[in-house]
Amino acid sequence: MRVQLGSERLLESPLLNGKRVGIVSNPASLDNGYAHIVDRIAARQGGAHGMTLAAIFGPQHGFRSDVQENMIETDHAHDDRRRVPVYSLYSETRQPTAEMLRDVDVLVVDLQDVGTRIYTYIYTMANCLIAGRRHGVKVIVCDRPNPIGGAAVEGPMLMAGYESFVGMYPIPMRHGMTIGEIARLFNEHFGIGADLEVVAMAGWERTMFHDETEVPWVLPSPNLPTLESAVVYPGTVLFEGTSVSEGRGTTRPFELVGAPGVGPETFADGLNRLDLDGVFFRPAIFEPTFHKHAKQTCGGCQIHVRDRERFRPVLAGVAVTAAFHASDPQFSWRQPPYEYEAIKLPFDILAGSSELRQQIEAGVPVADIGRSWESGVAAFDAIRRRYLMY
Repeated sequence: MRVQLGSERLLESPLLNGKRVGIVSNPASLDNGYAHIVDRIAARQGGAHGMTLAAIFGPQHGFRSDVQENMIETDHAHDDRRRVPVYSLYSETRQPTAEMLRDVDVLVVDLQDVGTRIYTYIYTMANCLIAGRRHGVKVIVCDRPNPIGGAAVEGPMLMAGYESFVGMYPIPMRHGMTIGEIARLFNEHFGIGADLEVVAMAGWERTMFHDETEVPWVLPSPNLPTLESAVVYPGTVLFEGTSVSEGRGTTRPFELVGAPGVGPETFADGLNRLDLDGVFFRPAIFEPTFHKHAKQTCGGCQIHVRDRERFRPVLAGVAVTAAFHASDPQFSWRQPPYEYEAIKLPFDILAGSSELRQQIEAGVPVADIGRSWESGVAAFDAIRRRYLMY
């Protein structure tokens, strides 16, 4: 059965009638008919519905998702077709200001999250809740599938003192929630206290991956082109904090990882001997066209997920990181700054604390590292279950 999206159910309701609407969206904010939520609301202006498209807000990478690099801020703009301002929420501000919300009665968030703590769209949503509370604007979050399923929770917790725009609240790396569920968690458990309404999906089940929903896949950001890249992303995103290429500049970002001078066969053989569930590490050589090691031959592996229900992406990402740390003489931790953090290492910001890096540096076995997360994950899961909608 096709999953009905929150945005589709919202537009079947009277919630926006007579309202001046601001929309937080990007190219992935499509419905099952490939219509964009901005266009659907713009088409309903006036008449019986009486809603007005007042403003568009874009997350990291921009409303049109055309900014490739990770931490390049995007400018505000004007949409000539819809004749409304386009405000960047990845600019000099990460939060809608009073001026941006001046003509807005209700702020609608329709963003495709990918189920990983460091993915910034959930914090753009959180900042919309904070701004909505501060400025008296109702926030409606249109729920969408977690593309990597909503059953599994995995990875290290974010610790106090490591908060950033890639981790505002203490949750594990793979959180196992939809964006609507995590909106409720942020708003209620973490005390934002906004006037929030989550429009649920119909037909979605927690065990579903995105290709089981019949919802169109549109890359949610420039370097997550496929569902396969999203499945491995909770682990290989850690390479953003290292000297190793995470495959940006290739057609398989986050699936291909490598660095100059690494012998792929020996490297992949060592990883496969770990016998991790649901995954095969194929020896690979690639040449990024841009980003780290551009135009240089990199050796490493491609991560092939053979059983995505059993696959533990964070554990796999840690295993590959530890393998590079042990075998690549040029391996290094990326140096600050990262997301305005000028002191802490970017890897620690991504991992949520310095503990994972220290475990890797100390040569702690990968299985033991995975076990060290279990108590934190169990405590989070007990909280998480209060906010599950499916």
